[in-house]
Amino acid sequence: MSRHHRPVGPRITAEEGQTLRTLKNLWPHLWPASRPDLKRAVILALVALLAGKVVTVWLPFAYKWATDLLAPGAVVPDRLTWWALPILLVVAYSVARIASNGFNQLRDALFAAVGQHAVRELATATFRHLHALSLRYHLQRRTGGLSRVVERGAKGIETIVRITILAGIPTLVEFALMAAVILWQFDWIYVVVIGVTTWLYVWFSIKASDWRMDIRRDMNDADNDSMSKAVDSLLNFETVKYFTAEELEVSRYDRAMAKYEHAAIRTFTSLAWLNMGQAVIFSIGMGICMALSAGAVLRGEQTVGHFVMINALMMQLSIPLNFIGTLYREIKQSLVDIESLFVILEQPAEVVDRPDAKPLAIHEATVRFENVSFHYDPEREILKGVTFEVPAGKTVAIVGPSGAGKSTISRLLFRFYDVSGGRILIDGQDIRDVTQTSLRAAIGMVPQDTVLFNDTVAYNIRYGRPSATEDEVIEAAANAQIADFIERLPKRYDTEVGERGLKLSGGEKQRVAIARTILKAPPILMLDEATSALDTHTEREIQEALDRVSRNRTTLVIAHRLSTVVAADEILVLADGVVAERGRHDDLLAADGLYASMWARQRAADEARERLAETEAADPFRPSPRPAPVAAQ
Repeated sequence: MSRHHRPVGPRITAEEGQTLRTLKNLWPHLWPASRPDLKRAVILALVALLAGKVVTVWLPFAYKWATDLLAPGAVVPDRLTWWALPILLVVAYSVARIASNGFNQLRDALFAAVGQHAVRELATATFRHLHALSLRYHLQRRTGGLSRVVERGAKGIETIVRITILAGIPTLVEFALMAAVILWQFDWIYVVVIGVTTWLYVWFSIKASDWRMDIRRDMNDADNDSMSKAVDSLLNFETVKYFTAEELEVSRYDRAMAKYEHAAIRTFTSLAWLNMGQAVIFSIGMGICMALSAGAVLRGEQTVGHFVMINALMMQLSIPLNFIGTLYREIKQSLVDIESLFVILEQPAEVVDRPDAKPLAIHEATVRFENVSFHYDPEREILKGVTFEVPAGKTVAIVGPSGAGKSTISRLLFRFYDVSGGRILIDGQDIRDVTQTSLRAAIGMVPQDTVLFNDTVAYNIRYGRPSATEDEVIEAAANAQIADFIERLPKRYDTEVGERGLKLSGGEKQRVAIARTILKAPPILMLDEATSALDTHTEREIQEALDRVSRNRTTLVIAHRLSTVVAADEILVLADGVVAERGRHDDLLAADGLYASMWARQRAADEARERLAETEAADPFRPSPRPAPVAAQ
């Protein structure tokens, strides 16, 4: 064997191993230990399968007998009239066809519950695994492409289950029975012809299907790309409108769809060639068999019924032969479709509970960062030995320039990532030693960008505690100062908020986020720049609600606007991954350092906005002055 051909062997072995692994993984779902009813359905389906195939094999015999009795000079038993027996055989043939089809449909109906149960279990397992994967993984994936992978993977699993059980086993049984009948009723030469035909048919189907796999992969990649672009564009609908970029988005989508169109045309064209080749191979084999039988009839070695029977047998054989090609092709295509799904299922979770992890025990809810270091990329460290403590019931604020690592602290506290060095403690317990579920249940979050589910207002508030009563939801809305607004809505708490909450304003979404955090009632509260995207008036209203929520709770505030943290028990100024300054508001101003400089710039900007607002209020028709251009640095 040449050196150039050596990689081929392992590739085929890997593909075969993947097929066997897929079927092995599917078996516990097809024969579920906890569902005896489904096991009974499998057994009954196999009985119906065998009964249907036995009847199917008998059909050509009835066809032959009826034909021979209708031929000139046929001998009819004395107790029957010349026409009764052929008609009875025709009736029997029709009944047998009905019975064969009935057994097949019964088999499919019995196995439907088993197959769909397997699909549901595997789809649910995939969905659960997606939620177990790290934030880093989801930040690197495109939502549209990921949803397509899961959708096609679930369909691929369903296809493998359906083809293997409902077509694969019946095909093998029927093919074996038909081959035995042909060997019994006809000469060995017929078996040789059919054997060669079958071998060529299967060989061609496998080779052509392998050729089509690369085309199928290209089509899937193009499909993922087009869907990702469509979802990304629609999720950013307002941004598209802001920049009048509709034609740009349509152009990007059309280019992606053009690639899909080209790949889809190649896919369907290759399928046409595959079907044509199969038809040619089988037709030649069938023609040879019928020519042999026709010669035998002319020589008086066979009856006309034999000629009809070989035709019926070959037509009957074409069905399992066609399924052999379809079986291989569908399994191969389905394996291509679920390749990405298997990659997801085999993707290890970055953050996992330790085997001996215990639920977090909250006593005082004191949070402590001890010499914490962290990096997303080893070449760029974000936090460099950060140490601080948030005492029970106190509020600590973290401020600093963009990129200083403020939001990273909230992600580490929620354990979306594990620290690179140091440790994070809650009441003396390293958060790596407790379960993630209990850790996150103890922390409430009000983020800067609140994203709501495309459901009702009540659903989004109740998300903080799904078991909450209607009265508790209303009380939480009142405490978040959004109850009056909800009461004015046409459907009140049953009003749909739209995709990502787009039907609500920024301030309204923030109040919903506060309401569901109130409903959660966590001992520890995290406010991640919760008012930075709001106007001054809305910010003050939201801040009042936040102050009530954080009262008597251990609160960590990540702030962009310093005016929201002047009352904090301690303020940490984060710069370049380290705590550059710390203290209360007045002390930090007196120190005249980085915090004082940031405060001065924000006050100047606020005063400029206030003067502009006063000017516009005094003369609303006067054009607003344009800001002076900033000199290049």
